[in-house]
Amino acid sequence: MAPNADPDVAKGAPANRAEFLEVYQKLKSQLLEDTEAFTYTDDSRRWVARMLDYNVPGGKLNRGLSVVDSLKHLKNGVELSEEEKLLASVLGWCIEWLQAYFLVLDDIMDSSITRRGQPCWYRVPQVGFIAINDGILLRNHIFRMLRWYFRSKAYYLELNDLFNEVEFQTSAGQMLDLITTPAGEVDLSKYVISTYIKIVQCKTAYYSFYLPVACALLMMGKNLENYKPTQDILVLMGTYFQVQDDYLDCYGDPHFIGKIGTDIEDSKCSWLIVQALKRANCDQRQCLLDNYGKADPTCVSKVKTIYNELALQSVFSEYEKEVYDKLVAEIENQEDHALQTVLKAFLGKIYKRQK
Repeated sequence: MAPNADPDVAKGAPANRAEFLEVYQKLKSQLLEDTEAFTYTDDSRRWVARMLDYNVPGGKLNRGLSVVDSLKHLKNGVELSEEEKLLASVLGWCIEWLQAYFLVLDDIMDSSITRRGQPCWYRVPQVGFIAINDGILLRNHIFRMLRWYFRSKAYYLELNDLFNEVEFQTSAGQMLDLITTPAGEVDLSKYVISTYIKIVQCKTAYYSFYLPVACALLMMGKNLENYKPTQDILVLMGTYFQVQDDYLDCYGDPHFIGKIGTDIEDSKCSWLIVQALKRANCDQRQCLLDNYGKADPTCVSKVKTIYNELALQSVFSEYEKEVYDKLVAEIENQEDHALQTVLKAFLGKIYKRQK
């Protein structure tokens, strides 16, 4: 499960994408002119400029835009000041930089071929494993930007702690994913729900769902220690989002979702295989053991046949209703009505999504 499933931007007063991209250009220029610790040569400046443009702004930008939208909701629709829009956008771009850092390195670890419709950065001619250092540069850019824009803010220390903690969670999730599904090996005994949930929560949910809202809360002067229930809701929402992604990989319409699912061929520890192994009889389990993780279309078809025999579409529908009801109830328990709006907007956008 590469960390590439993008939650859509929250509904209501959506952030302006064009304005958001203007802030990217501002940050890129600042980084390329930053001589505090290192003076670029012409070649190195061109390299970093190209690397940034190739890896940072090419996605949907939903995580970054969600910081701006969440702040708008938390302010109960009051128009953001120019400074607030800039600072929220900077934090949004810090999350997009974090995403780029994760993906550049993740593609190397997974030997991936393409990303966002173009060759993975490490596969670009003359890049190769220089991409490892580029990933490290992307990570370090985040804390330079935080220092430039937030050093004078009362929540600066909390921001640094937040980004460090989320990075650790994501890296730990990546480690667990890699050792659970090592390249060239398929050990389905490791594919259990507790391991799956831990991978998803750490690798996807924290930085995709919790981090944007936490950034907005800090900008509002809130103490994150008082928002543990909010964190739990967002992590559960992120888990549900990844389960949806796993389900759509198998049952989604490729023309609608924009890709042909390959989780079975890639031996992914997906929600579907975990549920199938939990429910399979001896013969079904042996069929899964014999065919999962093989690119042969016949093997893929046999796995999907077992999924259908076990009625995993119905199992997913039951899971979706159960988690939705739980999320709605927990959101309603939030005393802050503005925060309820943020959470309901996220949930409303992902519930029963088809792509």
